[in-house]
Amino acid sequence: MSKPTKPPWLKTKLRSGPNFQDLKKIVAENQVHTVCQEAKCPNISECWERRAATIMILGDVCTRACAFCAVKTGRPSAVDQDEPRRTAEAVKNMGLHHCVITSVDRDELDDGGAFIWAETIREIHAKVPGCSIEVLTPDFQGKPEAIKTVLDAKPEIMSHNMETVERLHRHIRPQAQYQRSLDVLRQSVEAGLQTKTSIMVGIGETKAEVLELMDTIRETGCQIFSVGQYLQPTQEHEPVHRFVHPDEFAEYKEYGLKIGFNHVESGPLVRSSYHADEQVLQNKILHPSQLKNDVLAL
Repeated sequence: MSKPTKPPWLKTKLRSGPNFQDLKKIVAENQVHTVCQEAKCPNISECWERRAATIMILGDVCTRACAFCAVKTGRPSAVDQDEPRRTAEAVKNMGLHHCVITSVDRDELDDGGAFIWAETIREIHAKVPGCSIEVLTPDFQGKPEAIKTVLDAKPEIMSHNMETVERLHRHIRPQAQYQRSLDVLRQSVEAGLQTKTSIMVGIGETKAEVLELMDTIRETGCQIFSVGQYLQPTQEHEPVHRFVHPDEFAEYKEYGLKIGFNHVESGPLVRSSYHADEQVLQNKILHPSQLKNDVLAL
């Protein structure tokens, strides 16, 4: 397969102004990780200059080796029991009114790290009153009790990514399961939480498969859906199969709204938590007066 040429609509401007530098300092001082850095997000300069970053808990080493992800794989260090407190301090220092938290997979732990997830949510709610929380979680190996531990901590939005269509799942996410991820979304919906998922395109799927997956996701009751272009982080990762035209992304958004999603974020540079603040407003999770322009979004 010949390597496709990167199109002009994927070009981004580098920004390194005072907000970017301030967030970089806060992240370092509080010894927290961000998925912006670890996953080599193309939006990092834009978002950090907007005082926006997605914090990654449970360390920076993942027990899984997905074909698309730039986060380090290996044996993680011991769980840091102080991480929830430091994460809340970082959110407070950033002055956020909506924050997005994600994590590596910790399959070596009995609960997959669910206890640390719940503690982090509770610490942020306690230390930053009025701050809404969006969690982007792993599948916790499909353990309902671990998932319930996170749900019971009451994040305002529960997100778990499907990532790709059913046919490609075993290749792209070899340690995950298609049905298991659908079950995570379903459990979140049944618990009454605003629920969200995201996928990548340009990784070998067909347009018909994307539409079929959107139908399947909507059947779980999931309310928020995002789709963006896959970008190969290193030469060792899955190559880009095609660059999807913005017109096709517009079709996905139109179709998603037609089948009943409350919000669809669809575009070449869209990532899991892109425009998270706008989603909060549109879904009326908080009154608009509770949010400022410096909310967290990726």
